[in-house]
Amino acid sequence: MESRITMLCALFLACLALVNGSPASVPVHALTKASDVSWTSYNFKTILTWGPKPVNYTYTVEYYNKSGIIKQRKLHCIRSTETECDLTNELGKHLKEDFTAEVLSEPLPGMNANHEELPFTRSKIFCPYNDTLIGRPDFKLMMSADNKLMLIIHDPVTALVKNNTHLNIRDIFKKNLKYKITYNKAGSTGKKIETVNENKVDLSKLKLDEDQSYCFSVAAYIPSRKGNKRFGEWSLPKCSSQENKSIFEEYGLAVLGGAAVIILLLVIALIVLIVLCCKRLQRPAAKETITV
Repeated sequence: MESRITMLCALFLACLALVNGSPASVPVHALTKASDVSWTSYNFKTILTWGPKPVNYTYTVEYYNKSGIIKQRKLHCIRSTETECDLTNELGKHLKEDFTAEVLSEPLPGMNANHEELPFTRSKIFCPYNDTLIGRPDFKLMMSADNKLMLIIHDPVTALVKNNTHLNIRDIFKKNLKYKITYNKAGSTGKKIETVNENKVDLSKLKLDEDQSYCFSVAAYIPSRKGNKRFGEWSLPKCSSQENKSIFEEYGLAVLGGAAVIILLLVIALIVLIVLCCKRLQRPAAKETITV
């Protein structure tokens, strides 16, 4: 008798579960789709971002290449409550591949979605080699042993690591990396531009006026890219020193004017001092004349 009652209770609970669903299930319509899914990549530091912040659900990121051969999930981006996923190392292994990512909305751990397809949002196609923004390079101006003005460019360092060493952009782009150099006379708005292949540039080849100061800016240039993505960020300008400057160009009118005023005051003070000394010397002589 007891066994029959137990069986009937089990059948009742099973039917109830079929009708109402499992107690640990979540309807798919209660899961909010991700929005504004976009790539942010700077010097190959690549992060996928989206919104909104999840409430009572999670996000999972899947990424795959154009052919669909590479389709994976990152461990730290599975059922996460974050709204970003760092894919630097994962995409860094296949820099020239075109990738797409999908952000899936999933129930909290321990719950399911009634076996329905999870809502997801797909990103735009992203290729690290073609799309990452290249940061501004640093450079310095120096005189060579044979008295030539040289411009030395330092390749920006990337977020990618090989053999425990961060790669620079020359390690990645190799001969495809060039640099654009803009230059103009100090104080002038007219700029010229030059394309160079190497990091060490002999500026004497630009036929600059020797008695002028010039200002330079540098940016990475990738000819194989499209549109504005061919250019990296422009460096801050640096100016060369001017040879054979006139005294006015060297110090400026304000400094020279101040110096002139100081000199004039010193001359006046010296004259006043001489006059006072002369008067003191004349007083004893006058007293002696009166006594006689």
